[in-house]
Amino acid sequence: MTEPAVNDPAVIEKRTNPQARTGFLLLLAFCGFLFFYGLGAFGLLGADEPRYAQVAREMLNRSDWVTPTLQGKPWLEKPVLYYWQAMLSFRALGVSGAAARVPAAFDAALLAAAIYFFLKRFRPGTELDGTLITASCAGIIGFAHAAATDMPLAASFSVALLAWYGWYQSRQKIYLAAFYIFLALGTLAKGPVAPALSAVILFLFIAVKRDWRAVAGTLWITGIALYLVVMLPWYVAVQMRNPEFFRVFILEHNLARFSQDVYHHRQPFWFYLPVFLLATMPWTIVLVLAVTEYVRLMLSRGKESTIDPEGPGKDPEDPRNSWPLFLLIWMLVPILFFSISQSKLPGYILPAVPAGALLVTQYLSTCRRAGVKFSMWFAAAQGMLCGVLIFVALSAASIVAYHRLPRGTGTYLAAAVAAIFALGIAIALRSRSGLRLLTRVTALAVVIGVGAVIRLSAPVVDANQSARPIAERIQAVSHQAVPLAIYRINRLQQYGLEFYLNRAAQSYESGNIPADPHVVVAAQGTETQVAQLVPGRRVSYVTGFPEQKLDVYWVGK
Repeated sequence: MTEPAVNDPAVIEKRTNPQARTGFLLLLAFCGFLFFYGLGAFGLLGADEPRYAQVAREMLNRSDWVTPTLQGKPWLEKPVLYYWQAMLSFRALGVSGAAARVPAAFDAALLAAAIYFFLKRFRPGTELDGTLITASCAGIIGFAHAAATDMPLAASFSVALLAWYGWYQSRQKIYLAAFYIFLALGTLAKGPVAPALSAVILFLFIAVKRDWRAVAGTLWITGIALYLVVMLPWYVAVQMRNPEFFRVFILEHNLARFSQDVYHHRQPFWFYLPVFLLATMPWTIVLVLAVTEYVRLMLSRGKESTIDPEGPGKDPEDPRNSWPLFLLIWMLVPILFFSISQSKLPGYILPAVPAGALLVTQYLSTCRRAGVKFSMWFAAAQGMLCGVLIFVALSAASIVAYHRLPRGTGTYLAAAVAAIFALGIAIALRSRSGLRLLTRVTALAVVIGVGAVIRLSAPVVDANQSARPIAERIQAVSHQAVPLAIYRINRLQQYGLEFYLNRAAQSYESGNIPADPHVVVAAQGTETQVAQLVPGRRVSYVTGFPEQKLDVYWVGK
């Protein structure tokens, strides 16, 4: 009987399918670990996380899917998508800090899935690496663990742009319908910034390509109707119930925040350059190489491209040859747009990170086809970058606790582990299989880093920066929901206490002193001052939190 040829398609499919399935399963485990592991390892942090979680809890308690409220008052700073997701999470898992972060983790997983299936359809052979690279970016991992609106916007916005490019390449209307649906979800996630940024990106891309027919194709009446059907009902309902919504949300929290430093978030114009480079770690070096190469090719005006997905000799008008250009515009527009803004926060440019990750994916894919071997300096630099990430992850607990890097056995051991790992990566990248190993060894460094942060640093972060341990101590002392008062603590601690204790805090400094016995969370060493503010009432010290410089007192009748 004749043996099938080695290059027979049936033989190749039998050989590659099990490998593809194994790779897909490993990718699922990888994304599941990076996005969902340790969601509740430390309490909610900052001002936004506990406020957003509390708003969702109040909406769930009232079964109100329209008006966000905070401590019973309308809170109209953000649209409703995150709150809807958190309400569903609370209903399924119970109210907790971990459940409040599930929406962001879910949205990050949705983004990873969209990238996988997009690349599998339009860039076959790059889907595993592309998803791996995107999922392992520091910005994606960090905001996947945040109870905030940044990841819902970044995920829906990115899926929308991928869908539009899918339509641009295939001209299949199903992709254009998906573009409008996810653009509507982006509008529900954070407002008009989603359609505004997408319009600028698509216009610039079409203008550079001079493919003006794509404008008429994009302005599809059915798609616009889908966008309005998904987005408009909530905006109409919340405006009808809250006539101040347009002023608060559109005028104050969009236009005024962009044009003025209303909330004291002013940063220099170049602020987002280092932020973006940090957000794309550990792929920053490769991204810089990819952007440099592509810009050089653009300036060379049509010379053969080593970053071109289809290689030289292809029709430059073929939309398949436009992928790197589309990614470059997608990446740069949010960075430049928010750099102009007078109010700057790191999460604003999260929608640019997937574009950077996909540009890295395309660059590496082209290098593999060209048989490129990593230079010694690149292998050393990438190994050192991964080593630094591991060192920071192993040392993060000490940095959080002491606000510096202390000398000692732990620090020296972390440095030794990081150095060994950096050397191993550098040697691996210089091997014949260096390009194939790059994503794997870098992803391994990310897994080690995330695991170290969750296992070693989370308890220290919880004790030093979260209100959760304070609330747990108060609940242990008083099982009843006694009134809560505060004195000389910052608003981050206040919002955290209000979420974990599920009650509003009354401020001594504002003269709001409860008449009933109550708990006071105050700045460390202020027992005498608290007693002076409640003359004739007994003040008893309950416990202290030196890590956060707070004391807890009981005020009787």
